[in-house]
Amino acid sequence: MPDQMTMPELYIMGAGPGDPELITVKAYKVLQRADVVLFDNLANKELLDITKPACEHIYVGKRPYDAFTSQEAIHELIREKAFSKGMVVRLKGGDPYIFGRGFEEVLFAREHGIRTHYIPGITSMQASGLHDIPLTHRAVSEGIWAITGTKKDGSLSDDLRLAMQSNATVVIYMGMKKAAEIAATYMHEGKGDVPVAVIQHASLPHQRSVTGQVKDLPELISSNHLTHPALIIIGWVVSVQQGSHQGSGTH
Repeated sequence: MPDQMTMPELYIMGAGPGDPELITVKAYKVLQRADVVLFDNLANKELLDITKPACEHIYVGKRPYDAFTSQEAIHELIREKAFSKGMVVRLKGGDPYIFGRGFEEVLFAREHGIRTHYIPGITSMQASGLHDIPLTHRAVSEGIWAITGTKKDGSLSDDLRLAMQSNATVVIYMGMKKAAEIAATYMHEGKGDVPVAVIQHASLPHQRSVTGQVKDLPELISSNHLTHPALIIIGWVVSVQQGSHQGSGTH
């Protein structure tokens, strides 16, 4: 049990896209002081080596289409460990506030008298630059649409059709199971020839990518055996460095 001077705290922390060196200096220093780390499936386990020997590590991952730790159970762990141990770090892949439930955990903690802190992380779409794909490029793309591939009800986001009307780069998180629907949506609008890239395990040594046209997205994924976690990037920025990413492979 903590002494009377221990304050229950929760740090919502971004672990970045995968490479453990892509966390902030602030995140590194906080991990060194953590009493408990609740980490998810996309947080690199090497980051746990930064913590002190007495730090408790608890896996609360949510692997796609597999068994997972419920959000309610995570909330209960936050409450329990903050009051029994003191400083809890909730280590989440990418950035906790971009298609994560980090802010839900902040609100829960505050409701229970736990002091909260937020440490941003590099979201996975920023790792596209490691594959020579800039998210914006002068005269090619003037903006970015970041869209979830699957909404809470399981459907594809309606924002995709809106995004297609602009020249913005479209980045789709959690969209691998919607590849056929994404391709069909673009073809229906006469935009099947727009370049697309799929990047798997961005920033890690075993990262892989493939490029082509969005009309061929399902075939690109299946023929190159790409799986989760992966990001889909659609837009002419993909072909800025024409010839740099023909086919799939590690970078």
